[in-house]
Amino acid sequence: MSTAEITEFVVDQRVVYPSQGVGRIIEIQEKQFKDNSFLYYIIYLEFSDMTVMIPVDKARELGIRPIVQMSEAEKALDFISEDYAPIPSDWKLRYQMNLDLLKKGSVMDIASVVRSLYHRSKVKELPILERKLYDSALNLLQDEVSFSLGLEKPEVAEMIRSRLES
Repeated sequence: MSTAEITEFVVDQRVVYPSQGVGRIIEIQEKQFKDNSFLYYIIYLEFSDMTVMIPVDKARELGIRPIVQMSEAEKALDFISEDYAPIPSDWKLRYQMNLDLLKKGSVMDIASVVRSLYHRSKVKELPILERKLYDSALNLLQDEVSFSLGLEKPEVAEMIRSRLES
């Protein structure tokens, strides 16, 4: 039985690792641990220049997922230009809400964090932790959308910016 038959993802496939960004599976490796052998995805995360090992059987649980289809990426871009419900003014509550969304890691959740924190920053400067969360969410969104649409990251950054400001 080949590894492709028992793994959801394949070598060279780009995947999203929630709150870490887009990565490329560079290898699927078997490792021995005590008397058992386990399969691992070896994922290279370009943004942080980091390589991580994820147990194949825990990948879904950790939120590892394929990059969204073009239509889903476009839906996320449209979403950030729509009206939104105001978010709590208590920054700690807002931070936790957005952190939870980011951990869920769907492209729509990420777009939601970008949209709400962008608009919040127009009302009042974001606290440092929230600013970092915004930057992280923005980067995740740019990364995934650029791979999904096959566009350069600066081009996607401009698309996001213009939609947020509309």
